Amino acid sequence: MIARSTVIHDTKGLLDALPTLKLDVPDDVFLATGNARCAKAEVFVNEGDHVYLGQVIGMRDGGFFKQPIHATVSGTFTGYEEHYHRNGKMTKFIRLHNDHKDEWDPSLQPRSDEEIAKLTRKDFVEILQQNAMVGLGGSSFPTHVKFNHDKPINVILINAIECEPYITSDIRLMNEEIEKIIQGILLIQQAFSCKKALICIKKKHGKLCRVYEEYLRRYPDSGIEVCRVGNFYPQGWEIAMIKSALGIDIPSGHLPSEYGIANFNVSTAWGIYDAVKLNRPVVERRISVSGDAVNYPSNFNVRVGTPLRFLLEKCGGYRHPDKDKTIILGGPMMGASMPSDDCILTKTVTSVLVFDYEEAPESPCIRCGSCVYSCPTGLEPKQIMDAVKAFDKPRMKALNPLKCIECGLCTYVCTSHIRVTDYVRRAKVFAKMK
Repeated sequence: MIARSTVIHDTKGLLDALPTLKLDVPDDVFLATGNARCAKAEVFVNEGDHVYLGQVIGMRDGGFFKQPIHATVSGTFTGYEEHYHRNGKMTKFIRLHNDHKDEWDPSLQPRSDEEIAKLTRKDFVEILQQNAMVGLGGSSFPTHVKFNHDKPINVILINAIECEPYITSDIRLMNEEIEKIIQGILLIQQAFSCKKALICIKKKHGKLCRVYEEYLRRYPDSGIEVCRVGNFYPQGWEIAMIKSALGIDIPSGHLPSEYGIANFNVSTAWGIYDAVKLNRPVVERRISVSGDAVNYPSNFNVRVGTPLRFLLEKCGGYRHPDKDKTIILGGPMMGASMPSDDCILTKTVTSVLVFDYEEAPESPCIRCGSCVYSCPTGLEPKQIMDAVKAFDKPRMKALNPLKCIECGLCTYVCTSHIRVTDYVRRAKVFAKMK
């Protein structure tokens, strides 16, 4: 999703300097029964049942994996409601009425250092699956799957790049949770018996790099180092990060693990610590709120399942309530546009961007080639768009749209304001058909 309602300009210099605010937990939170990776779910509780914080109250089915649904408050299951999910679809949510006691499930006991030292990679797979750990950079890919193979890993890359404009939640996390992040990385190293880990940070964040370099002096034998990478977009794309950090090109269709590489978002490393050491699922996360339509852009620590409207109230509401809004969950380049603010904040929402809507009408393509020059995967977006318009499925497949990472650059650079990325997304759907 490209924010066409305003010129994209980086506000990180403002938000990344402000401390994260602890958001009140609302009286009711909502947990999706399904998501983009799990189409169906079984719920284990009945209306009126009491639940504990962290209790497994359901199980999503992703086909090749199961994903537990954890209560993010203690309280009472009071039924179902429909709201928009971060994927932009109306979804059925479990409604939990918060008793504001935050009583953890008594079965969730922390592990001792001695217990952790004995864990194998297989144990990590089980622990991360039980705690529904997913990629917290926004991918929502099940983390246990990345551990569930026997390939040797020679280097671990921690993606602390946060390359999209406006988003500063990972930067705040890195400033405020440095010890937990390091401990999470050490656990990942243990799981893979890997002695080397690189924390990838953009060069322009020189102060943050120096902070971590200084802090890592306390861990001289950890094998963890800071790796300064480029300032370009999409540097946070794993293929670009691997190229910048290690000089290795990963061909399309191949996995980093085939080259001895495992990569994780920095927020995921933080969440892995809680899952392994504390035996707790992710029940809250940092979220950036920005854009020209909110009164007080801020970073918040938000309980998973919080309604977006509750969060926006804490930002002082809309600056111009009478104007239509463009609401994006995620970054301005790759995030999802919401039909309304009646949506729920899940554990993989990194940011909320709100702009006053302004129409940017499309003009005919002038064949300038900007979309081709800007594509990081070497595609021809204009040709793909033409094939979609002609409904030429063989041509769509031949142009290999599945290589697209949906970075949004082709739309952003288009001088005719054509939403080229949307056409490529459609081509990807047809390319997957037999």
